[in-house]
Order: sequence, then C-alpha cells, then structure tokens
Amino acid sequence: MCINVIAATDCLVDVIFIVDESLSVRTSNYDLMKSFVSQLVGRLDIDNGDTRVGLVTYAEVVNTAQAFNLSAHMSVASVQAAISSLTYTGSVTVTHLALAYVRTTMLTLAAGDRPGVPNVVVIMTDGSSYNATATQVCTT
Repeated sequence: MCINVIAATDCLVDVIFIVDESLSVRTSNYDLMKSFVSQLVGRLDIDNGDTRVGLVTYAEVVNTAQAFNLSAHMSVASVQAAISSLTYTGSVTVTHLALAYVRTTMLTLAAGDRPGVPNVVVIMTDGSSYNATATQVCTT
C-alpha cells in the first residue's frame, strides 16, 4: 500500500472518512475537519481512478443524507464540493453506529468497494463516544 499521501500516484486505494458532527465537536472544529479532509482529498489521485473516496458523518445517528459512497464521485473537484456542502448538526456521539455503517454498507461492492484494493478508514472525532464499549467492539 502507498503511504506517501503527498505523492500517491499509481496506488490503488479506497478511502472512507468518518466525520464526527456531535455537539462536543462544535461548529468551528467541524469546519476545521471539513477543511482538512478537503485539502487531503486534493492530494489524492481520484481523477485517474486510482483512489476512491467515500464519506459519512455521524452524531446521534449516522447521517446517511450527507454520506457518499466510494462510487459517487470520480473527481477531486466533485469530492471537494460534496465535502463543502456538509452541514453540522450537533448531538450525542454514536461512533459505534458509524463504524458499523461503514463496515456493512459502505465497504461493499454495491457501494463501490473494489476487490483486492486496500481499504483505509479515517475517523475524525473528539474521542468521546456515547457508548465506548460498543465502539471498542466495532474496532477490534
């Protein structure tokens, strides 16, 4: 797997971002996360098809209205536009539900996950899960 994100060319990878939009994150930090993810996406080789990006946000529930699968956007500009349109809701943090959603819904062939291509899941959170036990079970 390619590790150098800055010059990741000719490297097949499927990346899913899980973004916490809970109350404890606050609007200003949510905007910082969006900016960071957008800048990072700008360095990935999406336009040539080597990298696919998916994203889901969560707070009290998984926000499927804002989620997009690995096959939804095939250009950097399209992914960045989708990230820019994300809105902050604020509520409790159900990290375990977001992880389960990614595993069962987004990392599937139907959602654009490619067989034989490494998957990278990046979770951006303040670290305070409403159900820490369930979250720990999802990550093992």
